[in-house]
Amino acid sequence: MPAYLQIVHQVEQALRMGALEEGDKLPTAAQVAATTKVNPNTTLKAYRELERLGLVEVRQGSGTFITRTLASPQTAPESPLRGRLGAWMREAREQGLSAGDVVTLFDAALGEIYPDRPSDLSFIARS
Repeated sequence: MPAYLQIVHQVEQALRMGALEEGDKLPTAAQVAATTKVNPNTTLKAYRELERLGLVEVRQGSGTFITRTLASPQTAPESPLRGRLGAWMREAREQGLSAGDVVTLFDAALGEIYPDRPSDLSFIARS
């Protein structure tokens, strides 16, 4: 998966989980490059895609800001579904599964339930 799409998916995931909210400022392309070694142009491409999707707004001279959330009551930290998923992940960790093992297992189950999803989640284990 191209690096810019990985950034887009990570921002979308953060929006769904409530880690990013409307009004939050995203780091600059230079800041992302300094912490991840991703080319600043790659980050700018991701931010343009997020803008096209209506998720961010570029304010000249101020930065890139979140314009809407993707969070729902089912994905909020206090939701019962999120709690059960967290309990399952803690159990998987206690049984010795690595993060990569969990991603692989989760991705396989996700593919069975949502066969038309756009892509796999294997890039998450590497990030």
